[in-house]
Amino acid sequence: MRAPARRTAAAVTVLALLLTGCSSGDDGRDADGTIRLRFQSLAWQKESVDANKQLVKEWNAAHPGVQVDYVQGSWDNVHDQLLTSFEGGEAPDIIHDASDDLADFAYGGYLTDLRPLLPDRLKADIPERSWRTTTFGGGIYGVPFLQEPRVLIANTELLKASGVRIPTPQAPWSWAEFRDVTKELTGEGRYGVAWPLREPVSVTLNLGLSGGGQLFHRTADGKAELRFEKGDEVVTGTIRDQVNSDRSAARTALGMGGSDALPGFFGGRYAMLPLGFAYRQQVVEQAPEGFAWTVLPAPAGSGELAQGVSPQTLSVAEDSPHKEEAVAFIDFLLRPPNMVRLARGDWMLPTGTTALAHPSLHTAEHGWATGTALAQHLRPAPAQTVRGYPEWKDKVATPALQEYYSGAIDRGELRKRLVDDGNRVLARYQR
Repeated sequence: MRAPARRTAAAVTVLALLLTGCSSGDDGRDADGTIRLRFQSLAWQKESVDANKQLVKEWNAAHPGVQVDYVQGSWDNVHDQLLTSFEGGEAPDIIHDASDDLADFAYGGYLTDLRPLLPDRLKADIPERSWRTTTFGGGIYGVPFLQEPRVLIANTELLKASGVRIPTPQAPWSWAEFRDVTKELTGEGRYGVAWPLREPVSVTLNLGLSGGGQLFHRTADGKAELRFEKGDEVVTGTIRDQVNSDRSAARTALGMGGSDALPGFFGGRYAMLPLGFAYRQQVVEQAPEGFAWTVLPAPAGSGELAQGVSPQTLSVAEDSPHKEEAVAFIDFLLRPPNMVRLARGDWMLPTGTTALAHPSLHTAEHGWATGTALAQHLRPAPAQTVRGYPEWKDKVATPALQEYYSGAIDRGELRKRLVDDGNRVLARYQR
């Protein structure tokens, strides 16, 4: 999960650190010949920050000739901050980011193609479907290491009282059944579900895979194009109907972020919240004493339990003078025991198959087992490698989906805006 808004001062401090550089020379060595690497981490939850800093400490103790400096970054401004540092020649050697933010940096020549540098162990341990999220133009520009499915976090007491069937990863609700369940859970002063959709695009695209949707397609000549087909109507139509026809979803939640909806969940106003897997940490920390909750798989359609994801990634700057050492540090961070520590610190799932098999990720407590069971169904987000996606998302898709979910426009207008207006945006990037 990416962090909620953080203090501006922290972002300014990070930018200042990167722009001023460090005490080592242009070749990345100290006066005594020690190689010095800068690792910019976007970890923000205390458990995750502690895990990252401890691993850096362990590396430094074992590698006196290659020292790593931990630099704290922020999800809030990472794209612009990295672009500034790349253009100024002050990029950190090792870069923590997300796969959906890498395309412009990869195509722009700012990131190292890792193919000749990756150890065989690491390449083999991470599934090919995860490597596809960081592959651009045939090169691999990041190591995907953490990911999160979207799940339903539900009020256990309300579920039991309703008598509805409890879904499992082996027998999930269909989207139609999910709609019926939210009607059943709706009562006086309570909604069956709240969709926090202040940022609706990634939720819509990634869950849309389960309904057979794709939205982004490739033509015979490899260009991206948008098509709104039958499968794309499943998730979008369910959400709109829940809000406007069934009144089983809270209209006010459409403008919320995930954290904003938690007080209403704890107060019994919402029976379920579709949220990223990492939100469980906030639930554990904030839930009132005695509040019982459970983790359920998201509904399934013709695409079964498929979901799109944009994993967190580790990349190496093209300008780094010590690429082999940087990759060696990444390999150390992502050894299976260490990947488990990072995953548990961030309340997410590791991409590595060895780490994913760790017993601590298969316990019923806090829904770990449910999330782990969904890992095999995670796929690259539909717009993963599409140039022009950020503009389409911000200028076309976000306002169109917000208006559609609120009932302000119909499906025909949604299709026109997503596809017709969207393809005009993509065309500018594919000339």
